[in-house]
Amino acid sequence: MSSNTRSSQHTQHAFLVAWGWFAEETGLVQKLQAIRLKQKTYDHTPQSKVLEFLVGTLSGVRHLQEISKAAHPLDRDQAVAEAWGQPGWADYTGVSRTLSALSGEDVRAIVGVLEEISRPYLQAELQRLRSQGQRLRLDGDLTGLPVSNSSRTYPNVAYGHADDEIRLGYQAGVVSLVSPTFGRLWLSVAHHPGDTVSCTQAEALVLEAERRTGQHPQRRTALLRTRLTDFESRLAQEQGRLDKQQQAVERVQARLSALQQLAQERQAQLETLEKDYQAHQRSERPTGKLAQARKRSQAAERRVRNGESARQAAERRLARARALGQEQQAAKSHLQERLQRFEQDNEANREPVEAEFRLDAGFGTYENVALLIEMGYEVYTKPRSHRVTAYLQRQVDEHTVYTRVGANAEMVAWADRTLARCPYPLDMALERFYTGPICKHSALWHYGSDPVTQDVRAWFAHYNGRQTIEAGIKESKQVFYLHKIKVRSEPAIFLQENCVLFAANFIRWASHWLAEQAQPVRNTLDVRQMGVKCQVHVAAHVSAQVIRSTEGRLLRFSQHSIFAGKVLHLPSGHL
Repeated sequence: MSSNTRSSQHTQHAFLVAWGWFAEETGLVQKLQAIRLKQKTYDHTPQSKVLEFLVGTLSGVRHLQEISKAAHPLDRDQAVAEAWGQPGWADYTGVSRTLSALSGEDVRAIVGVLEEISRPYLQAELQRLRSQGQRLRLDGDLTGLPVSNSSRTYPNVAYGHADDEIRLGYQAGVVSLVSPTFGRLWLSVAHHPGDTVSCTQAEALVLEAERRTGQHPQRRTALLRTRLTDFESRLAQEQGRLDKQQQAVERVQARLSALQQLAQERQAQLETLEKDYQAHQRSERPTGKLAQARKRSQAAERRVRNGESARQAAERRLARARALGQEQQAAKSHLQERLQRFEQDNEANREPVEAEFRLDAGFGTYENVALLIEMGYEVYTKPRSHRVTAYLQRQVDEHTVYTRVGANAEMVAWADRTLARCPYPLDMALERFYTGPICKHSALWHYGSDPVTQDVRAWFAHYNGRQTIEAGIKESKQVFYLHKIKVRSEPAIFLQENCVLFAANFIRWASHWLAEQAQPVRNTLDVRQMGVKCQVHVAAHVSAQVIRSTEGRLLRFSQHSIFAGKVLHLPSGHL
C-alpha cells in the first residue's frame, strides 16, 4: 500500500476516525450540515459544533470541557476532524455557546436528522423480525437524571426519584427494541421534569415507539366495545343512585322546612307567654307553662340544627355522587374517543404486527394495563399496588406448591384471574425471593396468547429479559454519561439525551459495517468481538496512523496501543 499512499496522519482517537468514515457512508455529516440554524458563523459553523458535540458523545466525554482539556484533546485531532468532513474543531466553549443558543425548533430538526439516519437500520430490523415470524419486543422505562440539589441554573428541574434517592433533576422516558442483529436498539427518548412518575407515561411511550417503527398491532376494538357496554350499564346504575341521593336531599330539605316552621311557631308561643307573664308580674316556675314552652322551643331548635346537619350531609353525598358521575361521563367520553381512534387505526393498518410491551411496576396501574391490552399488545408487567401482592399471598397456604424459577426465586401462578378494578382477566403470579433469612414477595401480570401459567420458569425468564433496557440505561450512564448534564438549556438537554441514544445505536451499526467492509487480512482487528464500552472507552482513545491511498483508507494501530500490530483497512470501493 505504501506505493500508493497519498497522505498519512496521526490520531489519538482511532475509532472516532473509523466512525467518521461510517458517518460519511450514512450521509450523517451532509444531512447535519444542511440544517439551517439561526446562528452566526465565525471560525466554525454552528452545524459543525453540533457535530462536534455528537462526536464528543461518541468518545464518552464526562464533561464538555474534556473536548479541549483532556489528556489528548479532541479539538486538536485533525485526523478526526477530516474523517468527519470538517476543516477543524472548535474549542469546547464555542460548542457550549452554540448548544445554549439552540431553539426547540433547531433541536427538533437535528433530532429529525438522527431519526432519518436511523430509519433504514430500524426498518431492516423490523423486516428481519417479520420474515422470521417474530413479534416486536418493546421495553419501556423512566430513568432519573439528577443534578446537584443546590443547583439554580437548570431549567424546569423538580425533585423526584433518581438513583434510589429523592434528587433534583429530570426524568427521561425511553423505549428500546429487542433486535436480532444488534441485541438492542433505542427507539425514543422523552424529556420530563424530575417529579414525573412512570404511571403517567405508559401511553406516551407506546405511541412514540409506534411513531418510530411505523408499525403497531391490531387494536382490540371488540374488547373495548364490550368494556364500553359494561361501563354504560354501570353508569345507568350510578344514575339511579344519583337520583336516590337527589330524592334524599329533597326529603331532608322538606323535613328541615317543617322543623323550621315548628320552631318558629314554638318561639312565637314562648314570646307570647313571656309577655303575658310580664304583664301580670308572674314568676316562672319549673313546671309552669312558660318553662314548658321554653323547653319545647329549645327542643325544636335542636331538631332544626340536627336537620340542618342532616341536610348538609345529604348534600355532600349528592355532590360526591355528581362528581363521580361527571368523572364517569368523562371516562366514557374518553373511551368512546379511544374506540373511534382505534377503529381508524385498524382501518389504516394494512399489515398489523404482533408486539409485546414489557414494563416495570411503576407503569403497572389498572388503567395502563387495560390501555395496552386494548392497543393490541402482549403485556408483561408488575402491579404498581402492593395490595395485589398481598391479595395473592392470601390465596396460598402451607400446602401450595411453588416452582423454583431461579437460584433464590420461586413462583406460583393463576390463569385468567379477575380483579375488581381491572376490566380484563389477567394471568397472575406470586414470586418469593430468599435473601438469607428474609423472604420477599412480588407479583407478575400478563395478558395475551402466551401460555405463561403453564411454564412459570419461561415466564420468569422472559419478563426478566427486560433487563436489556436496564442494561441499556446503565450503558447510557456508565459509557456515555447521560446523567452528566453538559448543558444548561432545555432544548440542548433534550439534544444530549437523543445524542446518547443515537450514539449507542450508531456504534452497533458501525461495528457491523466495519466488520463487513474491512479487508480480511491476518492482522485485521476483529471489531465484532468488542463491546460498546470497550470501543468508547478504549478504541476511541488509542493512537493510530490514518493512511489514505488509492486503495482505500487504513488505520494502523500504534505499537504503544492495546491493539498494537492490528489494522483496519477499508478498500476504496466501500467508501
